Amino acid sequence: MSASTNKYIDPLSDFGFKHLFGSEPNKEIMIAFLNALFEGEKHITDIVYNPTELGGDDREHKKACFDLLCTGDHGEQFIVEMQRAAHTNFEDRCIFYLSRLIHQQKLKSRRNWEVKLKEVFLVAILDFNMKNCLSGHYLQSISLVNTGTGEVFHNGLGFKFLELPKFGKKEDELETELDKWVYLLKHMHNLDQIPKYLDKRVFEKIFNIAEMDRLSPEQQFVYDSILQREEDDQHRLGYAEWKGKEEGKEEGKHETALAIARKMKEEKFDIDKIAGFTALSIEEIEWL
Repeated sequence: MSASTNKYIDPLSDFGFKHLFGSEPNKEIMIAFLNALFEGEKHITDIVYNPTELGGDDREHKKACFDLLCTGDHGEQFIVEMQRAAHTNFEDRCIFYLSRLIHQQKLKSRRNWEVKLKEVFLVAILDFNMKNCLSGHYLQSISLVNTGTGEVFHNGLGFKFLELPKFGKKEDELETELDKWVYLLKHMHNLDQIPKYLDKRVFEKIFNIAEMDRLSPEQQFVYDSILQREEDDQHRLGYAEWKGKEEGKEEGKHETALAIARKMKEEKFDIDKIAGFTALSIEEIEWL
């Protein structure tokens, strides 16, 4: 199937992931996903979406640009990243992201550490296997631990890595809620109906939102443009080179946004709508 004939959008694409998981009116989808991922470690009843870009202390410090950032009802923060291809120093970037969240916390107490740090977590959905393969299971949960005993030293900072290639269960083999979410992420794009094993209302909702026919003309244009750009990159650079190509994530996203904005201007889309779909400023768009 081509992108234009599939019934559902690809949840692993940049547009698809944010369209399904990053919408405030549909935040119950993200809440249900996080609760399945943490499997009783945490129970989240509400979230607030936060800005996805954090600047450094000055212009020379590197910005941190996330796919999604949200805050739970107890003040804990979750960075949620979708990564389609491996690149050098991926683990370093994950640590940098969490350290930036910690650095952003404003501890108002002037006394010695009377204020507890808010919990911070990074969730990465990966369409590849990590180089540091610590487990054969598709979920890697990383915490600060005592390397001698294996006991957790601090449970308020952690990483959850979902390695999708390691998940090979079929529809009738799904056991846990997380199994169902991973099956959805891997297979939704090629399905033509909701599998009977995804019987919860939240799954019905996400499939309804994911229907190609429900996208506005602008959303359809942005979605197709992003997929076409990814395909062009693969053909131009060769898959092996493309997969290992390393460029600043924020620079790459900005280039993609500019390319989409140019195409939308050529199609005579309203500038305000272009700004809304690309997150570019009106000034940037007018200069294109």
